[in-house]
Amino acid sequence: MEIPDLVRQALGDEEVTAGVNLGDEDAVCFTPTRTLVYRGEGLLSDEGVGEYAHDFERLSISEGRRKTKFTMTYVDDKDSFAVPGKRTSAVLERLLEANLRVKGVIADDEGVSGVFRFSELTLVVTESRLLKHIGEYTWAGDFEAYHYDDVTGLHFEEGSVATAVVLEADGRPERIKAPNDQAGLFRKTLEGSLFAYHDVDSLGELNHALEVDETDGETDGEEASPSGSDGLGLDSGIDPLVGDDEDAEPADERPAAAAGQRQSAASVTSQRDAETRQASPTADGTTNDADLAAVEEQLATLTETIEQQNELLAKQQQTIKQLIKELRQGR
Repeated sequence: MEIPDLVRQALGDEEVTAGVNLGDEDAVCFTPTRTLVYRGEGLLSDEGVGEYAHDFERLSISEGRRKTKFTMTYVDDKDSFAVPGKRTSAVLERLLEANLRVKGVIADDEGVSGVFRFSELTLVVTESRLLKHIGEYTWAGDFEAYHYDDVTGLHFEEGSVATAVVLEADGRPERIKAPNDQAGLFRKTLEGSLFAYHDVDSLGELNHALEVDETDGETDGEEASPSGSDGLGLDSGIDPLVGDDEDAEPADERPAAAAGQRQSAASVTSQRDAETRQASPTADGTTNDADLAAVEEQLATLTETIEQQNELLAKQQQTIKQLIKELRQGR
């Protein structure tokens, strides 16, 4: 997917470093300092680009049934934009990474491996540290950081509902509870970053390298693999713009149109029966030619009217589908 002209005009001297496709022509593009939300022209909106600076003080997320709203609070301002719900994780990871870079929390060449939200707990796994924030906001300035240089052990305690991730930093254990439906991916992401940083291949090797005894019964079982990345590349070295097929069209539009067609068909049948009776032979066996011609003319007019009504119904149905699609995309 090519970068829209309006986005290119808004870039100035910057470049797009990552992007997420929101469906149809809509997309979120990220530069080092700004998030650019592009909306294509539709029935409910004109083509446009919204700009959101990355130096926000805190970030909150409100998730609805179909869309997610991101609200950024700045020193003296507040702004927000919405994306389809299935794009929440992709946008959040890139938005948080950009904010942490602008704020100087992570280095320019330090990549983010994953972002996880467990209720009011948000975790950011980077290539060299684990960042933890707790609170009503998804992210704010009061976070904790655990650099991999300070890690002295890593263990996992599986439970029936959640898995306790025990990260020891400078000999002090930090316990993080991850719901079991997300624990596998979180474990794999955290282990992968720690393994790469300390140049080991397994949990046993990691703890041995850190000179910490392994917890009894700990095994390196296979975990669920991370979900596939969203992607359609913008350029070399740029995260892909992602997109899935749109949700299935709502079924409640079709019965209305079908009902209108059945009503029109019933009208034709009733009219035809009545006029057929009018055109029946008279008592002496003759047929009134003038009446028959009038009936045929009325039938032709009625048929033409019904065809026009059906065409209008089809156009209205298409318009309704387009409106619903745009409403689902958060316009």
